[in-house]
This record gives sequence, C-alpha cells and structure tokens, in this order.
Amino acid sequence: MLYRKLGKTGLEVSILGFGCMRLPMKNGTGSAADRFDPQKSVDEEKAIQLIHDAKTQGVNYFDTAYPYHGGKSEPLLGKAVQGCRKEVLIATKLPAWMVKGPEDFEKFIHDQLQRLETSYIDFYLLHGLGRQTWSKMKDLGALPFLDRIISDGRARFAGFSFHDELKVFKEIVDAYDWAVCQIQYNYLDRNYQAGREGLEYAASKNMGLVIMEPLRGGRLALAEQIPEKIQALWDSARVKRSAPEWALRWVWNHPQVSTALSGMNAMAQLEENLRIAEEGRASSLSAEELALIDRVTETYRKMFPIDCTACSYCLPCPQEVNIPHNFRLYNDLHVFPDQEINYILYNQMTSPEQRASNCVECGECEERCPQHIKIAEELKKVHSALSR
Repeated sequence: MLYRKLGKTGLEVSILGFGCMRLPMKNGTGSAADRFDPQKSVDEEKAIQLIHDAKTQGVNYFDTAYPYHGGKSEPLLGKAVQGCRKEVLIATKLPAWMVKGPEDFEKFIHDQLQRLETSYIDFYLLHGLGRQTWSKMKDLGALPFLDRIISDGRARFAGFSFHDELKVFKEIVDAYDWAVCQIQYNYLDRNYQAGREGLEYAASKNMGLVIMEPLRGGRLALAEQIPEKIQALWDSARVKRSAPEWALRWVWNHPQVSTALSGMNAMAQLEENLRIAEEGRASSLSAEELALIDRVTETYRKMFPIDCTACSYCLPCPQEVNIPHNFRLYNDLHVFPDQEINYILYNQMTSPEQRASNCVECGECEERCPQHIKIAEELKKVHSALSR
C-alpha cells in the first residue's frame, strides 16, 4: 500500500480509503435504492470481513457518517475495529441538515462516539456543506463547537465534506483552520462543484484532500455501466487497464490528493482496488495516457443531452435552484443504465428549493451562461423526467 501525507495533520494515510456508505447488503439487490431503504440490512459478517481484510492489506482510512445505511454504518465500523482502534483512522460526519439548535451538536457527537464504541474520532467533518447549511452552521456555533471537541480530545481534527459551487467552497476554506476537506472529484467531474480549482485552493492551505466518488458511484468502473464508445477508447490504449484502474489512477495522479474513497462491497472489488493502488503514484501517468482520459471525458460530454460544463456562471439563482446539479442528474439519466440513483438524488437528496421545479423563468441565469443554454426550458425537461 502506498501512503501520502494528509495535509497539515502530518499523518500518513493509505491512498485507498474505505468508504462505508456502500456496504454489502443482506437483503435486496445492492442497488442505490437499497442503500437508502431503512428496511434493508447490512450483511454484517461480510462487511466486517471486508474491513478486516482492507486493514490487513494496509488501508488505514475509514470513512462513515451518521445517516449511512440508515444509521447502521457507524455501529458496524465501530464493531469492526475493536481491538485495533489505534491502528486505524476514523472519519465520520455531523449531519448538518439535521441540526436544529446548538444543543444538537453535543447530542450528535455523543451518539456517534457511542455508536463507534470509541472515546475519540480522528476526523470529525461537517457533512455536505453548501451555501445554506454553511450559513446555518455558522449561525448555530459549529466552529466554536469544533474547537471545543478538539480541545477536550473527542476529535483530533476538523473538516467538512462539500456539495455546492466553487465560490462557496473557497468561503468555507477561508473561514476556519480546517485540517481536511472531502470533495467529489473524478475525470468526468473535474470542474464540478469544488473541482480542480477548489482542489488546488485547499491544497495551497495545506489541507488534506479526501476524494469521494472517484469512480462516480461505480459508473466509471462497472462494465455494465460503460458505453461501447467509451470502452472502445480504453481498448485503444497501448497499456491495457480496466476502467476502474484508469479512473483511480487519474485521481491519484494529482499530488494534492491524499486519499480516494471507494465504497467496496465485495471481496473482488477490494482485491482489484488494492492491486490498482500499488501503482497509484502521483504524476505517474504519461502525457499520452492523460490525453486518452481527456478524449474519454469529451466523448462522454458529447453523449449528454445538455451541454453544461458545470462552470456555475449561472449561479447563484435568485430562487436557489442548483442548475448544474439538476443538469448533471438529467445527463446521467440519458447515458448510464443505473437510473434509479438519479431519481433518489433528485427527489430525496436534493432540497425542494434546489430542484428544477423551483425555477420561475426569470432569465438571469441564461444571460450569464457561456454555453447559451436555454436553461429555463431545459429545467422543465429535467423535472418532467426526474420527478416522482
């Protein structure tokens, strides 16, 4: 296993991190819908075995959160690392959207320490920050709370995970002495949300960079998800690699990246990712290989019905519609076979004000769009296709 420094923490982390949001399921098909269904249960025996095997092979960074698997992820991870707690690094997250008042900060961390069966959390992150949740966290006193739990030893380092536009990301980075941040980043989403510029900005502050969705929820990895045009490009490479290997190697090629999280739910996935991680050195891809990945990215883009580059010039929307996010879900619906996750992300995990249906057709966004997209018209298509 290769290791990298996690920013200013000085800690060495495995470049492959274990994401505990997609654990193996005991009932259900393992689909995206199952992971959000409280009636579906985690296969505890298989999940614990996966975590043990990952640790044995050198993985030392394990990421979970309060709501994962309907609240079952944290207790399972806590059980899995009993007897080796000091050998692993645990990151979990405060569900910012669930906090109603300052007293909830203490409630959540108390519950999470009990769930994880530990006296401390290595990395305590504010979960899913965006414009609204960040404003709420500041107003309710989240930053003094983080200072307090670091001071009394309940957390070693503070961080945040992020889902919004670059401008908001930079504001958050500048507001506190964060140790780590977790952002979505892969070759297809290189300009999405924080994107490459955000990654470089956080790195300039000596923050540890934790990457989520390096395989875009498996869509850049699973054979059944990959369009024929894309596979043909991979097959044209002089050095043959699997689709997940190209995707992970692209992320690890960035020296700013400390670790990339993978939600592994089968031994075969763990074994393949461990093999790929053996070669995941920074700046190790050739110019020819990077050019091939760029061609793959552009080929995907040409397949999308809405030519949105996620530049975010259309934001902020006066009605708070998250235009790039809506377009991304709609584009994915037309390219990737696994469509169920798009309905879940739109109807359950996108706040009502951010959905396409909240557009009032004021036209401000269209005046700023460099792609000259008829945004209001396209948002109607988005809502029609994704609403349930």
